[in-house]
Amino acid sequence: MSPTSSPSGSAAPASGSSLSATRRRRELAEAVDADVVDVLVVGLGATGAGVALDAAARGLSVVAVDAHDLAFGTSRWSSKLIHGGLRYLASGQLDVAHESAVERGVLMERTAPHLVRAQPFVLPLTPSVSRGQASLAWAGFRAGDALRLAARTSRATLPAPRRLSAVEAQHLTPSVRPGSLRGGLLSWDGRVTDDARLVTALARSAAAHGAKILTRVRALELSGSTARVRDELTGEHGEIRARAVINASGVWAGDLVEGIRIRPSRGTHLVLRADLLGPLPAGLHIPIPGETNRFVLVLPQDDGRVYVGLTDEPVDGDIPDVPEVPESDIGFLLDVLGSALHTPVRRQDVIGAFAGLRPLLDTVPTRSADTTRTSDISRRHAVLTSGEGVVTVVGGKLTTYRRMAQDAVDAAVAARGLRVGASTTASLPLVGAAAPHRLGVLAAPAHLVRRYGTEAPAVHALGTRDPHLNEPVVPGNPVTRGALLWAALHEGALDEADLLDRRTRIGLVAQDRAAAVAAAREALDAAAAQPA
Repeated sequence: MSPTSSPSGSAAPASGSSLSATRRRRELAEAVDADVVDVLVVGLGATGAGVALDAAARGLSVVAVDAHDLAFGTSRWSSKLIHGGLRYLASGQLDVAHESAVERGVLMERTAPHLVRAQPFVLPLTPSVSRGQASLAWAGFRAGDALRLAARTSRATLPAPRRLSAVEAQHLTPSVRPGSLRGGLLSWDGRVTDDARLVTALARSAAAHGAKILTRVRALELSGSTARVRDELTGEHGEIRARAVINASGVWAGDLVEGIRIRPSRGTHLVLRADLLGPLPAGLHIPIPGETNRFVLVLPQDDGRVYVGLTDEPVDGDIPDVPEVPESDIGFLLDVLGSALHTPVRRQDVIGAFAGLRPLLDTVPTRSADTTRTSDISRRHAVLTSGEGVVTVVGGKLTTYRRMAQDAVDAAVAARGLRVGASTTASLPLVGAAAPHRLGVLAAPAHLVRRYGTEAPAVHALGTRDPHLNEPVVPGNPVTRGALLWAALHEGALDEADLLDRRTRIGLVAQDRAAAVAAAREALDAAAAQPA
């Protein structure tokens, strides 16, 4: 019997993986002003949660803290793509490209096949795409397929790219201006159902291996062996002692460790209603005018929305908790859309927008912000050890979080002389993971399987016992009241924002968020009433 199956055959939370307000209170009390743990992790985005899992899976005792929530920062603002590294191959970063392709295969075939699957994209060959540009793009897609082969990812997982006739391209891109197509280029990449759900699965998997996952705990000051922390819910202060301290706080890494130079880059996405553009059998690559290797992506979602992105703009000054979306970014994306689509997309059609800050490592201190674009800065990650012994991991991207985590734990183990084996996370399935043939026969709706994997029957069963829980939270969105209750019971959601902005993405549309607040409060109250 698998660890996520009950005797009755219905899925249940993996042993030890449930995160709740009660568990947080207990484990925070156990961690503060207590015995030394092996590893303290600061930051619970994809990389920090990945570090916690890597260390805990090696048998180390782990405490991981975040001032806010799981996936509060950059890890919830991505394009939801698990890239194979094609862009990095084009710029000559062969090591980054190969690493990306390998990690994409790990996620799709071993660790998270329930969350990451193949996504088709079409580059429509419109009059604005010259034959030279088309030839260059086709060569790139073929090179990307070679990366797939080098990474040993199955052709069944990622199909081959191919050229499309004008008729085929029009069928797959009905929103593109009719009569303007001479064909298209079809390619495939990885896509995560929800980046914040991936982080939640990582954190819960770490918890199942014994890690203490503590949200709303702010690290105020770090050394190589201690952290002064504050419980953001009560205001109480304390200290956590550790043999190794790993700083995985992304764009805020330099706030805790001196000498870390981060040059954030803003990536903005628009949120549109799917019915505005009509059927979207595939995502779209729309070339950015004047650029040879950059595209705006049109990516249909499973919740009746479409994301359009993204920008790559440098950010100066203080780093906000939640980045604002400037009107200039919205205008830029709408202009690129207008260059290819026959349906006019106006400013009033944008029902939401979000921006994330990439934590790019600025390796040249004398570089002027005016001389090099952030789109030209390498996406390589770096693991740096301060004079006091704090290990900081920065750079990289969502796709390579696992390798970043492995390298950070390796560095901490070596620096602190911890006796432990090698990383096992390349073959360690996350909570909910199973082979596609097993996922396909679960007794639950497909939209739940894509978000919860083997736990989908348990989420669905909540509504079997109480039909009220099978009701959608807002019209037109598949998220149910039962999903909110599950998040409060098992996924560590502590307030309405956790439920609406991260465990689900209802909050991306302000109107939907306002309509869902009462249901979120009801779920939290119901979870609090459950016996401890």
